[in-house]
Parts: sequence; C-alpha cells; structure tokens
Amino acid sequence: MNGNTVLITGISGFIANHCAVELLNAGYRVRGSLRSLGRAGQVKDTLAKHADVTNLELAEADLESDAGWDEALAGCAHVLHVASPFPVSQPKDEQVLIRPAVEGTLRVLRAARAAGVERFVQTSSMAAVQYGHPHDRTAPFTEADWTVVDAPGVTPYAKSKTLAERAARDFVREHAGALHYSSVNPGFVLGPVLSADIRTSAEIIELMLKGKYPGAPRVSFACVDVRDVARMHRGALEAQVPSGGRYLGAAQCLWMVEIAKAIKSQLGDAAKKVPSRELPNWVVKLVGLFDPKARQIVPELGREVHVDNTLTRETLQMTFIPATDAAAAMAQSLIELKVVS
Repeated sequence: MNGNTVLITGISGFIANHCAVELLNAGYRVRGSLRSLGRAGQVKDTLAKHADVTNLELAEADLESDAGWDEALAGCAHVLHVASPFPVSQPKDEQVLIRPAVEGTLRVLRAARAAGVERFVQTSSMAAVQYGHPHDRTAPFTEADWTVVDAPGVTPYAKSKTLAERAARDFVREHAGALHYSSVNPGFVLGPVLSADIRTSAEIIELMLKGKYPGAPRVSFACVDVRDVARMHRGALEAQVPSGGRYLGAAQCLWMVEIAKAIKSQLGDAAKKVPSRELPNWVVKLVGLFDPKARQIVPELGREVHVDNTLTRETLQMTFIPATDAAAAMAQSLIELKVVS
C-alpha cells in the first residue's frame, strides 16, 4: 500500500501531525486538509522536522462546507478522518460540537465514496465508549461498549464523538458498498507535541508544569501515547481484516495524580511546580460551583476506568508505550518548544 495517497483531514492537529509523520516515513503520499491554506507553511515546516515532506501536499476544505472536498479527495486511495472539534471547555449549546462532528464526518464519507476511496479510518475516541455507565462499574470497557448519550452528566464532546461514529457506521452499512471502514478510539492522548500551537490534552500538562493546579482531582483516564495512536491508524489502513473494526487506544489507565507523579519523577526540577497530591472530592465539587471546567469532571470523580484492548493489540500487532512515559514525553516536548519556560 506504500505509495498510495492518503487524505488526512485536519492535518494541523496534534494526532493528525503524528499520523502524517507515520505515513510519510512509511512511504505513503499524504494530502492534508486545512480549513485555510494560510497555515500551509506552518504545517509543512512542522512536519519537515520529522519526515521528508516531498510527498506531502495540502488542500483547503472545511467540515462545515461542501466546497473543496472533491478536489481534496481526487486520486486518494484512503482517508484518515482525524478532524473534529475538541473544546477545552464545554459549550452552552451542545450542537456547536455535535453538528460539525456528525455532519462533517458524513460530508467526508460521501465525498470519499464518490471518489472511489478504498479505506476510511475515522478517529473516534474512548469518549464514544466509556461514559453514561454506572459509576461503580468495574468490568473493563471493550470495543463492544458505547457511551449512553442520554445519560446524566454526559458532556457535549462525548455525545459528539459517539454520534459521529454511530453516524459513520450507519452510513457505511447502508450506502458505502465496498468501502472498508474502521475507527480508532484513543483515550487521553499524551506523548510529544510537534508544534507550539497546542490544545487539548497538552494544555492540561502545560498548566501542570506552570503550577496552575494546587492538586490533582481524583479522576481516572485510559491513557495512550500519540505515536501509538498514529501507528494504530496506519495499522487500520493495512490490516487484512473485514470492514468494521473498532480499535481502542489505551496503554494503561492512570489516575490524574499518577500522571503528575510520572512527570515529576522523570523531569526532576523542570517539573517542580507539578502537583504531587490529590485534591479531596469536596474541593473539586466546591470549585465546580463557580468554574465550568471543574464542573464537567465532577460526575467522574472517583470513577476508576478499566479497558480491555486485547482485540486491538492482537489485530494491529500493537505494543503500547507506557502511559507514564507518554506523559513525561509530552511535558518534555512542551519545555523544548518553550511553551513552558
């Protein structure tokens, strides 16, 4: 499959950057979509530090418009649909996230079908798997689990990822014919950032390094290194398995304080402001009365997450980077990029 052209949507993003590096270094031709080609130079400069960008081209297309997608997909054998809105805080109107996630996914799928694309890999999330279940659940989550979108406390982001993946699977089953579909569902994505233009999980680690958190809330995450997420996407393109695969990206599950302690342990003085204690639940709940960011994690306080990703490891032949190393690698990259002094 090397030499085939793969469209990566939203190529300027954290996961998409690493997917582009993974595919370029494996010999694929990559075309990346951007909402504006005004960022083309920045993206190429970033990727050129990690891969030969001779086989990279960029195209302009927006998830909320039909314009540009036919041109972006012309001549592409495969698609990695990575683009999706990811907020630091949840919007008041959940449709701000749900609409572009669902409609954008279907827009790219329709264009991919029309272009004769062979494989379509959607970047979904563990957010489409693990929410809305009983708080005291101890059974590990598997690829058979789905977030219950109408359950109390399920965030607009989790709804958007769940509904977008379900919409894609329904479309492929009903309309896509021979198009091979699979999803990659990463948890809390850590690992090195390639650009100082950060957002999502990196902002949490940045704030830790800057001493903005007095302590870590008692929340548990299924964690994964972004380099493994990129390898999973490539594996989903290449695996000789039937259409419909669902691959869970989770190296291990960690409490937030364990992430913080891993960073402190591996970075030493550079991480002296990172918290080393866990906040009592009542403190987080009190802060949540005034802070929307704190409020959205209150339903998750004390809930321990477990994941069984045996199917993913066996199908994609994955050996995951330890999540503690991924956390330290993200922190180190933020320091090297001077996001944190």
